[in-house]
Amino acid sequence: MRTLLFFLCISFVTQTVSATEIQRIWLTHKSNQPDKIVVNWLTEQPGDSIVRYGLSPESMDTVRLEEATTLHHVEVPLAHQNATYHYSVKTGTQQSAINTFKAYPTDLLRVAIVADWQSKPDLSSLIKEDVHLLLTAGDNIRNLWQTCGVGQRKCIKPYIELIETYPELFQSTPFMPILGNHDREVHPRDKTPPAHAVYDVEATAFRRFFELPDEEWKWHFDLPQFDLRFIGLDFNHISDFGTTWQTCHAFDRNSDQYRWYESLTTKAPGKVVTLYNERNANIRSQLRGGWHQLFQRGTICVTGFGYYAERAELDGLTYYNTSLSGTGTQYADPHSQFLAGKHSYLLLTCERSSGTMTVELKSLKNEVLDRQRFPASVRKSSKP
Repeated sequence: MRTLLFFLCISFVTQTVSATEIQRIWLTHKSNQPDKIVVNWLTEQPGDSIVRYGLSPESMDTVRLEEATTLHHVEVPLAHQNATYHYSVKTGTQQSAINTFKAYPTDLLRVAIVADWQSKPDLSSLIKEDVHLLLTAGDNIRNLWQTCGVGQRKCIKPYIELIETYPELFQSTPFMPILGNHDREVHPRDKTPPAHAVYDVEATAFRRFFELPDEEWKWHFDLPQFDLRFIGLDFNHISDFGTTWQTCHAFDRNSDQYRWYESLTTKAPGKVVTLYNERNANIRSQLRGGWHQLFQRGTICVTGFGYYAERAELDGLTYYNTSLSGTGTQYADPHSQFLAGKHSYLLLTCERSSGTMTVELKSLKNEVLDRQRFPASVRKSSKP
């Protein structure tokens, strides 16, 4: 009887510890350079936010925010490169195991870009790439209304489900998504525009859940060691602009988005990767080709608009489409050079010594579908 009671007590303690262990953790950046990182997590009970971090579990610094919340965002400084950081989080009696993430390198950088995450596929191949940074080209969830209820703009449940699907990936890899129309769909989209707005243009839930640079619905992130800038724009379903189906911010010549991008590309480093969630041919034709002329200041543009893998070339600029749901209807770019109906992601490998960037379209079965090499080059300029 005593033996049975002993094992029952042990079982109860084990279940209690398991219940209070924090497991929903993800990493982001809200500064424009990689000298800081944000540790984000969720807790069952509200409380303060404590992060312990360092190069070993035995030697850790502590950052603490005195607050009472269940959604935690704590930014910590990163003073080291070519190293592995250890960290854990704590809120009241709730705490996490010790996790790790890689500090940014000084010689060879690996970045992955994904899009159309609605089906939550097996990402074993991508995880094996062991990238330093994970970006998206939009549509990180199916929608908001099916999980949260119609019209709920602040509900973050679909994003929680995304994090819970790939816990090891998000606990170990900085994640910087951009917006697609699905990320702010708060009402079902019917065949005709209704009286109410179908999408939350301000992306309240997305911006609440993720800590990102700038206004968060648009952002930029620089990696000076590699002469590289990523810019996330807000383009999706631009043909619906001005209706109750409108999903993105303004993109005309007088818009904040246009002027901001123009300024960033005027002062940009050698390589610029632009991310958005609109069909490449649609956005580059806007403003009588004005956006295309701005894009030419950069190196590549990446979208997740279509459910296929594609590379197109126009006026010396490369346009990509990538999708984790890559077997849908294909809307080939008029300037398409490669097109495949396969689930895919982009892998960018940047060499500091040569200044080159290799871009591979890869399938989820680790096939290299397409490979291009972009050498270091003098900054381009254009005047739309």
